[in-house]
This record gives sequence, C-alpha cells and structure tokens, in this order.
Amino acid sequence: MSDPRTPAHAPAHHQLGGHHQHGHQQHAHPVEDDAALAEVLDLDAEVLADHLAAIIYWLPLDAEPRHVLDLGAGTGAGTFALLHRFPTARVTAVDASPGHLLRLREKAHALGLADRVATVQADLDADRWPELGTPDLVWASASMHHMADPGRALRRIRDLLAPHGLFALVELAGFPRFLPADAPADRPGLEERCHAATDHLHAAHVPHRGADWGPLLTAAGLTVTGERTVTVDIAATEHPSVGRYALAGLRRIRTAAAQYLDPADLAALDRLTDADGPGSIALRPDLAARTERQVWAARR
Repeated sequence: MSDPRTPAHAPAHHQLGGHHQHGHQQHAHPVEDDAALAEVLDLDAEVLADHLAAIIYWLPLDAEPRHVLDLGAGTGAGTFALLHRFPTARVTAVDASPGHLLRLREKAHALGLADRVATVQADLDADRWPELGTPDLVWASASMHHMADPGRALRRIRDLLAPHGLFALVELAGFPRFLPADAPADRPGLEERCHAATDHLHAAHVPHRGADWGPLLTAAGLTVTGERTVTVDIAATEHPSVGRYALAGLRRIRTAAAQYLDPADLAALDRLTDADGPGSIALRPDLAARTERQVWAARR
C-alpha cells in the first residue's frame, strides 16, 4: 500500500515527512522518508492482517487466480496475504519505490516465497506501463487515489485483465485514529485537529481519497460485482503492535501538520511522539486503531 508514483511525483503532504516546506524552497529527504513510510506500511500490515485476510477471502472469484498483479504494493502487505490465500498463484508486485520493493523481496526470500514473487519498479502515472502480463486478479490497495488520472489507470487495468479476471480495489476512508476523543488530558481532541490541519492538503493534492469509486469503475468499462465496507477497531490490549503503529503514524502526521498547529498543540504532539518520554503514545493503554476500508470488486 504505497504511492505507486515515482518520488518526484509524490506530493509533500502525502509523504508525511519526506519533504519540508521552507518558504518557496522544498527540501526532500527521500531515503529517510522511504524508511519511515516502510515502517508504517509494515505495521499496518501486521495490525490489520486479519481484516486484510477477510477482504481477500470475500473476493467474488470464479476460480483461484494463477497470476496476481499487486499495484502500489509497498512493502508487500497485499502481496503476502494474496500468496497465503492462493498457494499456487504467483504475484507481480509493482511500486515506484526501489526501497520498498527491496524490502518486499527480502521478506519473500525469508519466507521461502521468492520463486512466486516478481517485482517491477514503475511509475503508474507514466504515459506507458511496463509489460505486466494478463493477470487473473489485479489488486490495488490504498494506491489508486494517488493517481493523477485515475480514469486512465482504471482503463489500463481493464485492458490488462484476463477475460475472466477480477479487479479488487481497496481504499481508505482516511488515516487511522488512535486516541480517545478526550485525550490527551492537557489537549483534548488533539488528534482530530492534526487531521483537520492536513485535510485541506489532501483535498488539494489527493482529491480522489475517499471517493465513490463505483462510477469511476463503470466509466472505465468495468462492471462492479461486489462492494463492502470493513470497519477496523483494534484495541492496544488486543494487539501488541498497536502502540508502535500509533507512534509511527503520528510521527509522520506531525511533520505535515506542524506548521498548521498552535504551539500548545505542537508541544503536546511532540510529547506523544517522543518514544522515550513518559508521555509517549506507545505507552498508553487506551489506544485503539480505528479506521475503515472500502472495497470494490469489478470485472471487464
């Protein structure tokens, strides 16, 4: 679940930490950002593993796919869940980030799955896509809303699909929330203010986040055959990685939101994102990972 475009095309607000605006100058730190995003993606996969598996089991497939294409694969959350669900399939994982794809290949080797995974580094906003075969299943999780022209990308997916193939589109309602509404005690509602501070950036640069993809799929020549919403609410007491997930996520949000927060909110956010401090969000027992995923299944 990664931005499927090259780093040069990735907007600063979505990378949440890789770019820092100083007046009219923009300074990029792609290596650090790539690693930080990879950590969030890995934790997302770990915490939401059961929900991801449930989505894949729900897919209205006529037969088990032999070739699966994972668009915007990130560090492999979807890739490995798909390999587990379909033990005879091979997966082609496509992403813009060489660092993410390297991490994915290393995991595949460690799991003994290297012979079933191929990786392709590609910018899916480019005029031409590389040769990606004729997949039975195309999987795109949290990647389509990054496209500069989603309609063009959907038409390309339609043309790629095998005649009997299925396209599975998974999108997020937004970044997960972790804190109770009345937390932290000194700045209640801080998390929502952080999200509000970045919402206008998302609206300007990623306008398709949270869209109803049904009409877009139909316009691209696809027929929607299934749709569902998956609600996630995982307490820190239920999963040991929720605290680390919250810490990594809030650290990335902090950079994007910092210039829009008042000093008291920023100070409170700094206390929450200080991993070694007594106020670290990772130490709170009242955390929960709360979010939604929308899923569409479509055919040619």
